[in-house]
Amino acid sequence: MNQHILITGGTGFIGQLLCHQLHCEGRSLTVLSRREEAEVQRLCGRVQVIHSLDEVATIPTIDAVINLAGEGIAEKRWTQQRKQTLWDSRITFTDELVSQLQRRDALPAAMISGSAVGYYGDQGEADVTEATEPRDEFTHRLCAAWEASATRLSGETRVCLSRTGLVIGRDGGFLQQMLPLFRLGLGGRLGNGRQYMPWIHRQDMVQGLIHLLDSPELSGPFNLTAPEPVTNAEFTRALAQVLNRPACLPVPPVALRLALGEMARLLLTGQKARPARLLESGFVFQYPAVEQALAEAVG
Repeated sequence: MNQHILITGGTGFIGQLLCHQLHCEGRSLTVLSRREEAEVQRLCGRVQVIHSLDEVATIPTIDAVINLAGEGIAEKRWTQQRKQTLWDSRITFTDELVSQLQRRDALPAAMISGSAVGYYGDQGEADVTEATEPRDEFTHRLCAAWEASATRLSGETRVCLSRTGLVIGRDGGFLQQMLPLFRLGLGGRLGNGRQYMPWIHRQDMVQGLIHLLDSPELSGPFNLTAPEPVTNAEFTRALAQVLNRPACLPVPPVALRLALGEMARLLLTGQKARPARLLESGFVFQYPAVEQALAEAVG
């Protein structure tokens, strides 16, 4: 397939695998990154590299865009400064990306743009699909504005929004932060453990993005989450079983709130998100169950 794709966030946990998969399929890629060209190519393979949005105009052809840029939402406490950084890395960046694309002679045929299941806010134990009405809180406002930035291209360009869950995979992602404690038998549920943890295996995440890219009839929001959502307690038991370790040291909510402030809501609330539109479009998950996803990731 002679297709040229611009990728932002290509050096990230998802982006690296995505670049290699697209390259294997014969697509040509340009990756926007602040890293040195040699470092980007070490992580992403034989790709062209640009270092600023101003260079978007210099790319001869852009058939599609996959926009995965954004600071990690759970990496630091949510101070006002951190919230602004999260906003700038998503909304301000995507606004400028869209503006640069609109200055080109021809718009890309498709744009797959990042979002997250945080769009829905805390949904308790209710089933969550793309039709679910969101709860107004910081993660919803952040994701809603992010999606609005991308959909400025709607019209001539087909826009898909990937509302992503927690991504499970080897050598990266949120799981790597948990493994040291769990391998020592010091893991446990967070709070009462009844909050849902929408998740997806890294390989399914990448294949889901490519499915959206290659399906010209698809547009709008898609939950990129596994079809079998689990609670935090169920996830904790599954990880402990895969590691053959106990996991009997729960973390009290008050400890999380003291340590993380408002960001503790990310860990103590959740969404029972299901990939309704992705399944309706015919996508087949390689890792539908959390036990097999964790076994692959830590094996």
